[in-house]
Amino acid sequence: MPSEEGTTSQSSSGDTKRKVSIITEPVVERLGHDNLAFEQNKRKISQQSHHSEDGPVRRKSNMHNNNFDTSSINSDRYNGEAGGRAKKQSFSEALEKIERDFDNTKLEQSWIYSLCMRCRVEYTTPSWEPPGWQKICPYPLCPSYRQFARILSIVLIGVLLWVTAYVIIGDSAAPGGQLFQLVVLTVAANFGGFLISLTTLPRLIGMLMVGILFQNVGWVNLDGDFQIVTAELRKLALVIILVRAGLEMDPTAFKKIYKTILKLGLIPWFVECTLIAVCARFFLELPWMWSILLGSIVGAVSPAVVVPCLFRLRTKGYGVVKGIPTLIIAVAGIDDAVSVAGFGIISSIMFSTQSLGLQIAQAPVCIIGGLGFGVVWGFLCKYVPEPGDAYVVPIRTLMLFGGGLLAVFGSEKIHFEGAGPLGVVFAAFTASYFWCGQGWELEDNPVSTAFEIFWMIFEPILFGITGASIKIAELDPHIVSIGVGSIYVVAVMRILTTVAIAFGDKLNLKEKIFVAISWMSKATVQAALGPVALKTVMENENRTEEEVHYAELVKMVCILSIILTAPLGAILISVTGTKLLKKTKQQLEPMDGWRRSHRPSLHDISIIDEEEEREDIEGIADEDTAANTLSNAQPAAAFTITK
Repeated sequence: MPSEEGTTSQSSSGDTKRKVSIITEPVVERLGHDNLAFEQNKRKISQQSHHSEDGPVRRKSNMHNNNFDTSSINSDRYNGEAGGRAKKQSFSEALEKIERDFDNTKLEQSWIYSLCMRCRVEYTTPSWEPPGWQKICPYPLCPSYRQFARILSIVLIGVLLWVTAYVIIGDSAAPGGQLFQLVVLTVAANFGGFLISLTTLPRLIGMLMVGILFQNVGWVNLDGDFQIVTAELRKLALVIILVRAGLEMDPTAFKKIYKTILKLGLIPWFVECTLIAVCARFFLELPWMWSILLGSIVGAVSPAVVVPCLFRLRTKGYGVVKGIPTLIIAVAGIDDAVSVAGFGIISSIMFSTQSLGLQIAQAPVCIIGGLGFGVVWGFLCKYVPEPGDAYVVPIRTLMLFGGGLLAVFGSEKIHFEGAGPLGVVFAAFTASYFWCGQGWELEDNPVSTAFEIFWMIFEPILFGITGASIKIAELDPHIVSIGVGSIYVVAVMRILTTVAIAFGDKLNLKEKIFVAISWMSKATVQAALGPVALKTVMENENRTEEEVHYAELVKMVCILSIILTAPLGAILISVTGTKLLKKTKQQLEPMDGWRRSHRPSLHDISIIDEEEEREDIEGIADEDTAANTLSNAQPAAAFTITK
């Protein structure tokens, strides 16, 4: 019989009794509810809503504000047919589901889950996977089928190429041969770069470390006659670096702030080059010409380190208003061009066997010849092929790449090495200028995309073989300590010089410090040019032991500069960027696919005053945001008044 506190019911068997307690509350009719999340079709959402606002007050769920997913429990408990009796669920089954949901929550908070999510790639296009793939490779602990298929296709292509090379070349491509070792080193360097990239450090650090590891463990041996192959691969990588530097330059933006770019690009480079030369002359006891040669290499900035770090800051809105990320990229391109040209001119004078008059004429001939070749070849790329050709993109890519190879290898053949690099940079710059005039966008240049793909192939080769040239057992600790101290001291002096000369550029002190820190990283030019002097000396039949020693010191200091400055520069850019740069309210989203507009470009440079920045960013309200705010405020006001 029912009572005030509950009822006593008896089962059909008659031997089991169960007492059910029922606590009731009076129904209160009022507007608003305690638990709006459970009031489906009761709450008035907006002024246009026709849902009723009235209804009884419901007690909050016992699992309210918990992390457990009750939808699965409810769906299992009430999965009977329409109109039928709900299916009961035992307490143990409900408890198991709650524990399973709790385990999923713990998994999402674990470092394994974070690592797996960092390795996965989000795609914007529809993807397909075979049936049962999620059972074999569950999300997110395993890669998607698209990632797996891509890796498998690359492996299959590599195997096919290796088999073909083995049939043609023979023992050198067989396991244990030097060509086979180079392929294994490249693959391992690429994987090492991927692992390092998970820590937000540049990929080239992992590639360099893999090369050092393979050399000192004894897994690779690229000495002997095979050094000719590695030397030519370095030149190919250098051509790709210089072409990309030329394609990054925007002539329109260069005209607007050319004084700032030249001032910040040339003066700090000259100071660093001079200080490195002085340290090498008095501490490493190198001759003045060798010291200046070393300074011209070490003074270059590496876009391979700077660009990824600046891209992350740019997508978050740091420094975008003043174009600081793009200014840094522009100066790095000028810096690299000057370094490579200076190295070519100095090496031409050092290793030239011609008369004194011809040696004196090396510098002006290299500069004029390089600029002339670049302008002529870039102008030729405007008309060949015809702009409406269906194959205009691959033909223009091959034209520019072939012209760069001709400039580098041809200038070396005629003993004017300094002209080649200048010709490559200005050929790319001139061609890009004409292509933009024909309708191509600087930030969406398909030829630039092609050279990005080339760099993806040659980057692990370049840094892998550079690391493999370091033999730790042969390093002199005294020389290494002097090199480390000199590199760090000169890097600090370059930072101070950049901050001091950045007057009149409408940058505050914090921004000047960040810009100066960004230009301390070394990598690409040092890896490409560091071993060149040693290779040139070894080809000379009249070489002396002192010249070999000097060339080895140059190579060692160049590699030390990469190891010491590349990871430190990447960390400092990532850490100080959020503290020294101003953040805009609207963040920039990276573009999909192989578009290049996600990268910093000279096209975005606009150095303005602080007042203009506040006026542009904070003073102007977005009209859509204001309209939405006003429309949302009216229902909120009505709700408050009614309540």
